[in-house]
Amino acid sequence: MGAQESRSGNSYFLFDGEIIAQVDDRFFDHNASDAIATATGRGEAIFFSTEEGDFVLRHYRRGGLPAKFLDDRYLGISLASSRAWREWHLLDELYRGGLPVPQPIAARVVKGGLLYRADLVTRRLNAQPLADLLFGESISDEMWGQLGETISNFHKRGIYHADLNARNIMIASNGGFYLIDFDRGERREPARSWQNANLDRLRRSLDKFRRNNHHFNFSELNWSQLLDGYQAS
Repeated sequence: MGAQESRSGNSYFLFDGEIIAQVDDRFFDHNASDAIATATGRGEAIFFSTEEGDFVLRHYRRGGLPAKFLDDRYLGISLASSRAWREWHLLDELYRGGLPVPQPIAARVVKGGLLYRADLVTRRLNAQPLADLLFGESISDEMWGQLGETISNFHKRGIYHADLNARNIMIASNGGFYLIDFDRGERREPARSWQNANLDRLRRSLDKFRRNNHHFNFSELNWSQLLDGYQAS
């Protein structure tokens, strides 16, 4: 069955028909007051449950200077080019291809003239952000190498992550890593330039956490172990 699309008024929906039979605005209209839990960030994540499972809702919001004027609105009239549609389809491709990403469940675009607002729902992972874990404990040498191998597997398949940072890497309760938040991510021809830029972005993220908290468990040795795993895979 796979990807299905539907519409209700100004709301357009994309969803996995193998998981849910139909969606409407109610599937996306959750807030902190009725959530199981929340996660803060530029786009607050709302965790909620239905009979189909446990899910994560993320509302798209702008960052930087444009956020002062547009906040959660984006320019565009094509569903295919909307951030929600693009991320949903990329995640679906990666998930079905066996890469460790959250399973995409549904997306919504609400149009208003030349602007739109958007939301994405994915299946909730039994995992926590790497950054959060490293504030409380360390991970093994082998796991740093495994993280490097995980990133390399994405890169070798030409998958570019637009914001590879320590909060967009999830570590599962039984070990192993996931990458999340593929907004503006895309498939590219493998090239050292963007691959190294991805790694540099992650390094800056880890360094920033370490500068702001001396108890953050990250060292030069850990980075070397990550790179060893990346290069050996």
